[in-house]
Amino acid sequence: MSARDHASWLHFVGVGGSGMSALAQFHTGRGGRATGSDRAFDQGERAEIRRQLEQAGVEIVPQDGTGLTDECQAVVLSTAVEDSIPDVKRAGELGVELKHRSELLQIYVAQHQTIAVTGTSGKSTVTAMIWTILRGCGKDPGLLTGGPATALQDEGLLGNACGGSDPGFLVIEADESDGSVVRYHPWAGVVLNLGRDHKEPDEIAEMFTTFRLNCAGPLIIGDGDDLRFLRPGAVTYGLTDHARVRGTDVELGPRSVAFTVDGVRFTVPQPGAYTVQNALASITAGLLAGCSLPDMVAPLAGFRGVARRFVSMGTARGVEVIDDFAHNPDKLAAALAAGRDRLAGTAGRVLAVFQPHGYGPTRFLRDDLVQSLAAALRPDDVLWLPEIFYAGGTVTKDISSADLVGDIVGHGRDARFLADRDGLPEAIAGEAAEGDLVMVMGARDPSLTELAREVLTRLEG
Repeated sequence: MSARDHASWLHFVGVGGSGMSALAQFHTGRGGRATGSDRAFDQGERAEIRRQLEQAGVEIVPQDGTGLTDECQAVVLSTAVEDSIPDVKRAGELGVELKHRSELLQIYVAQHQTIAVTGTSGKSTVTAMIWTILRGCGKDPGLLTGGPATALQDEGLLGNACGGSDPGFLVIEADESDGSVVRYHPWAGVVLNLGRDHKEPDEIAEMFTTFRLNCAGPLIIGDGDDLRFLRPGAVTYGLTDHARVRGTDVELGPRSVAFTVDGVRFTVPQPGAYTVQNALASITAGLLAGCSLPDMVAPLAGFRGVARRFVSMGTARGVEVIDDFAHNPDKLAAALAAGRDRLAGTAGRVLAVFQPHGYGPTRFLRDDLVQSLAAALRPDDVLWLPEIFYAGGTVTKDISSADLVGDIVGHGRDARFLADRDGLPEAIAGEAAEGDLVMVMGARDPSLTELAREVLTRLEG
């Protein structure tokens, strides 16, 4: 199977996931046939995602193997898909090729002037920012990402994929968590940062070194010490004197940031110091792609953000509710700092919810999560941890959110374990006072957005 055959039939297992759904939509947009199955769809969940995929031309079939025939060119799957899933078994019986999602993305990368964004934090936002800049500068870029771009959602799309000129610019999110980042050979690479997430930093550094060698053109990196090993020959961005694209006169507001690059003033309607860094990375990519600084001002000023990245769900009783994807130590610290910026000049508290995802990742990051949360929270803030999100499959459940709560309390912070997540809206509404900020944080579980809505509804009631 070659992705150059735009009329080919590809079947996507776990098509409701962010990475798989993006590839399925991109394939149908190129004239191919895409079928897909997902355990959640079979259980009647994620109806809106299913509707949007079907609207994009993806045929949804049960995850029982019945949707496959030997006419299918390949079954596309992710690392999380187990061999026991009926679609995978059926593909083996039919002799249909199994292809990891990164192998398909690798082909698309090679067919375009691709800008690939990687790093342990901020990938989805920077991918969407670069796409927004290139689109605003008339480059007509394609997009393949994990976090849906709000601008595309506003157009009625799922938001994590769109076609562009073919061949032309394609902006992708390159994942380091499953090691697939080393498979891509883009025109330009962007490495944002390096923290402990899924793997040890030394292992991630090796992958980033390989990624650098795979780039046909420039490598863009943040100017932090974590990426010092990539600095020779790279194009750096940041706030330090040695950054080639340097931000100055930074202003962090409750709902936006502002900064200057070479005399050109930028404003981005998103809070947080990390937004400045994300924007500088995106501006650097835009410059290398042929955009001018003045031409990038308007696209960034109109940046609509990414789903579940510090998204305000509304305000009730003087309490604002934020939905955020933060889940690793660095992201949690950055999100909570942005929450503190939101409350600047007030006596409001942060009332945070963090749902860890996966027993293995939580076990691996336990100490880092505890340290990050304890340091980011103030003594009068409150943190609730529901039980670890379990997405299915074979795992060892030898750790609980209650273990993290005990550790955080030991650091002098108000952390509370609530085994039954359904009780969170009432618990938060009972605690909240005017001026407080509620932050619902966590990854992988799409129902967290609905939880944030339920909190707002309970506050309204």
